[in-house]
Amino acid sequence: MTELATPPRPQRREFRNINAFTDLTTYRLPPAGIVSILHRVSGGLMFLLLPFIIWMFDTSVSSEYSYARFKAAFNSGLGFVPGWFLKLVVLALIWSYLHHFVAGLRHLWMDVSHAAVNKEFGQSSAIATLAISILLTVVFGAKLFGLY
Repeated sequence: MTELATPPRPQRREFRNINAFTDLTTYRLPPAGIVSILHRVSGGLMFLLLPFIIWMFDTSVSSEYSYARFKAAFNSGLGFVPGWFLKLVVLALIWSYLHHFVAGLRHLWMDVSHAAVNKEFGQSSAIATLAISILLTVVFGAKLFGLY
C-alpha cells in the first residue's frame, strides 16, 4: 500500500571518476581547487629550477665581472640559450614565488582564523590570490623586460 502512496523517486545522477579524454573539457574546477593545484605546481617549479636560482645568485654576487656576465646573459643570451628564453624562465620563477607566497598566506590565514573556513571565504580568497599573484607578476615582469 505504501508503494502506491509515495511517488517514485527520480534517478540520482551517478558520479564516476573523471575520464581525462572526455570529461576534462566540461569539468569546472572551483577557484579554490585551481589555487590548490597552482600552489603545488609553483612549489614544484621552484624546486626544479633551484639549480638555476643558485646559478643566478652565485653569478650575480661573485664579482663585478660575473655580474656583468650575468646581465649580458639576459640581453644577448648564454651560449645556445637566447636571452628572451632566460627572461621567460625568470618570469616563471617570479610567478611561482609570488603565487606560492600569496597562497601560503591564504592558508595561514585560514589556519589562524577558524571563522574564515567556509565556502564563501574560500572562493573569494582564491580569486584574490589569483588576482594578486598575476598582478604582481605583471608588475615585476614589466620591470624584467625593461618596460619601466
